[in-house]
Amino acid sequence: MLKSKSIIPIPDVLNPFKVKKQRIMNYNPVTGPASRPPGRCEKVTIFDYTPAHVTESAGEDHRMIFKYIDTPETTWINVDGINRETVHEICIKLGIHFLLEEDIMSIGQRAKMDEIGAHLFALLPMAYYNVEAAAIEYEQVSIVFGKNYVISFQEEATRDVFDHVREKLRIDNSRIRSAGADYLGYSLLDVIVDSYFLILDKLGDRIELMEDLVQHQPNTRTLARINYLRRELLLFKRAINPVRDLINGFMKSESPLLDERTMKYFKDVYDHIIQANDLAENYREALLNVQEQYHTQINLKMNEIMKVLAVVTTLMAPLTLVAGIYGMNFEYMPELHTRDGYYVVLGAMVLMLVGMIIFFRKRGWF
Repeated sequence: MLKSKSIIPIPDVLNPFKVKKQRIMNYNPVTGPASRPPGRCEKVTIFDYTPAHVTESAGEDHRMIFKYIDTPETTWINVDGINRETVHEICIKLGIHFLLEEDIMSIGQRAKMDEIGAHLFALLPMAYYNVEAAAIEYEQVSIVFGKNYVISFQEEATRDVFDHVREKLRIDNSRIRSAGADYLGYSLLDVIVDSYFLILDKLGDRIELMEDLVQHQPNTRTLARINYLRRELLLFKRAINPVRDLINGFMKSESPLLDERTMKYFKDVYDHIIQANDLAENYREALLNVQEQYHTQINLKMNEIMKVLAVVTTLMAPLTLVAGIYGMNFEYMPELHTRDGYYVVLGAMVLMLVGMIIFFRKRGWF
């Protein structure tokens, strides 16, 4: 029986995620990424900590972060909402190279890692699953590693996947509080990569639903759902695939900002992103199999229809022949004036029909 799962609606052609989909599909490395439209800094959150204590603050004035930069404590600064003037002032104050500033202010980029001057830089997608629209949404995140601090820039202030890191930072003498800024940066990358598996779980559930629908409802609506799911999976795979090179860049870096003891943690993240890519590839192959099953079911259904039509045509052919013979307008036909000829011919036609049906059934033709 068909599993009792909720039917996933097909988003409209003009869905709210079409623009974000085009960001990934239409990226042209020759022309470069598009500039970010004007915006404003909506919120700045700061965690300034040592193993023994932590100071947590938030506000809308980005200048509040400057007093934490030169302190001996480790500081995580998260900027929600991208504003060119804000980013430019932060980059000038912290000595961040203008190329990294341009990367922060650009949209539609593939994940990458850079090492310029006294900073390490990571840019990668943060993915969310919108249950109501049955679609994956993306947000570009930029992370700058500095001496004793990490700055993360997010597009939206309403959501992220960093709550797990915040909870650890509030625990006294936790591992993240005892380690340096490089471990903090690793933790941010780790939770982003781990969130990809939540997306893959949702995609896996939808693939299972497609397998059930193909078996029980092989129609054009099901095919549309399969094609939409394939596009979503393709976009997701294209988004996360470069993250592997990003993590590999940190593993190969010889920057003094990265402690040798932290490298094993980046190796763990690297293993996770490899698994995520492999799982996405497996799902892609599974969807191809689902699509093949759909075409197989359609062919079987068409064969059954053709089989029924062929049987009906075969059964009617002798009857049509008899009716055609006695329907000829010849004046002299021996049986034409027979008193019971009409009933005799009808009876013979019925016997022929029944006999052919019995013969076909014994042969197992239907």
